[in-house]
Amino acid sequence: MNFTEQAITFHCAEEELLGILAMPEKPAATGVLVVVGGPQYRVGSHRQFLLLSRALAGTGYPTMRFDYRGMGDSTGNQRNFETVNEDISKAIDAFCTNCAQIERIVLWGLCDAASASLLYLDAKRDTRVGGLVLLNPWVRSETTLARTHIKHYYGQRLLQAEFWGKLLTGKVGLSRAICGFLDSVTNACKANAENTKDQHVLFQKRMVRSLGAFVGPVLLILSGNDYTAKEFMECRKEDSDWLNVLKDQKITMVEVGEADHTFSSEEWRGRVEILTIEWLNKCGVY
Repeated sequence: MNFTEQAITFHCAEEELLGILAMPEKPAATGVLVVVGGPQYRVGSHRQFLLLSRALAGTGYPTMRFDYRGMGDSTGNQRNFETVNEDISKAIDAFCTNCAQIERIVLWGLCDAASASLLYLDAKRDTRVGGLVLLNPWVRSETTLARTHIKHYYGQRLLQAEFWGKLLTGKVGLSRAICGFLDSVTNACKANAENTKDQHVLFQKRMVRSLGAFVGPVLLILSGNDYTAKEFMECRKEDSDWLNVLKDQKITMVEVGEADHTFSSEEWRGRVEILTIEWLNKCGVY
């Protein structure tokens, strides 16, 4: 399907933000808002967001990507994923204003943009949002990182002949290796009760609360070769709240083979595009 692209500007807290709207010739009633992870801008790593928006628009889905305040061509001070609720809200306003056919919005986000999408819904309960596409959500805490290192790094290293060869020939410091392992064990054993005072754990709790309360369909895409995705899966196993929420039938979970964090190859990027389009069609938000 033919589509056009146009730059639009909109305001958020007296700052001017830039968005790029990809508009199909015959737009669907569902629009996809690409929420950008940081620190980066609307094009994305290896042009991922640009190519995604064009693929979606080519199949009929209006798509908008934009720069937060302080990023890319938007004015203001740079922000992190926990402080962009107003940016997302104003972007949705601008999207709906510039595409009158839109009846619902799907938020699409990778890494901390997936987290930002959930935090936005937890804070705003925006009924215009009818679906979520979340890729490798960022749930990092000291504990989850330590558990992931123990299971997926140290566990694999101990099975590698190369590691033992370097250790025995002095190319890997024994004391350094042991100290690193013990640090991870110590962090992994910290009581969750101690960590609830930390802001990083609080954002996780808000994320899972948001996902549990959301009534629309959700597509969860995880990379097969990525520590952020592995941390998410560890969090799912260790936290009963995540475990219970992710059992919900509204959530479709897919793993993309050996893909890295940003799906950097043409094959992996294309797989994500296909998964997104097939899910949009199948779940009936078209």
